[in-house]
Amino acid sequence: MLVSATEMLQKAKAGHYAVGQFNINNLEWTKAILTTAQELNSPVILGVSEGAGKYMTGYKTVVGMVNGMMEELGITVPVALHLDHGSYEGCLKCVEAGFSSIMFDGSHYPIDENVEKTKELVKIAHEHGMSIEAEVGSIGGEEDGVIGRGECADPEECKRVADLGIDFLAAGIGNIHGKYPANWEGLSFETLDAIQQRTGAMPLVLHGGTGIPEDMIKKAISLGVAKINVNTECQLSFADATRKYIEAGKDLEGKGFDPRKLLKPGADAIVETVKEKMELFGSVGKA
Repeated sequence: MLVSATEMLQKAKAGHYAVGQFNINNLEWTKAILTTAQELNSPVILGVSEGAGKYMTGYKTVVGMVNGMMEELGITVPVALHLDHGSYEGCLKCVEAGFSSIMFDGSHYPIDENVEKTKELVKIAHEHGMSIEAEVGSIGGEEDGVIGRGECADPEECKRVADLGIDFLAAGIGNIHGKYPANWEGLSFETLDAIQQRTGAMPLVLHGGTGIPEDMIKKAISLGVAKINVNTECQLSFADATRKYIEAGKDLEGKGFDPRKLLKPGADAIVETVKEKMELFGSVGKA
């Protein structure tokens, strides 16, 4: 059964580790992530962007697939199904569809409007037993058409949003979605520290987890980050393994073109990436 992410992230923050949010795009992705979480006895958050939700034909399809898969695979570790970078309307749709967690990304609105919309969604989410993440300071790069420069959030604005009753907070600390450019300046730990001081025990979220050096990840966890989002890295490992399979001509051998065979190397590569991340984040054995 799907659970809200609140308890797993409070435990993670108190225990100085982080839970990975791994974005899903289809059945292979979902199966790879769920089986790895079960094998490593780790809590996990399945992230769904609005674009991926649309690609999978809608949020109800996603909920049906995840619930059915958890039952059939006998998944017993805590699993949250979370809307990633949701619009106000997207959040309401996921509440209705049966997600267990939502993120409202109001970072592109003026702070007062972000506060107002977040406040409304906190009430709705909590009435449905769901957890809610909010964002202050846009994350760099592009996510479903929302483009951010990797700016740093204002710690006072973070406190304003945290005080609305949200369950965890995503704050821009120089992080970027997608691949990091060669001239990236790194994470602003000064900003992160200032945000943690003002938000207390609230779990903080690090978006754009792909390509951040391991020592920075560990330092971020020590400064209150309890949820780290990974998407691009799984996509890259899936594409790389699939390319190698086709370039080696395996799809032309016997029934190598069967999608179950064609997609297997990519799915196996996602498993390896997720394992690596769960070990790095410290969530192994914490279910």
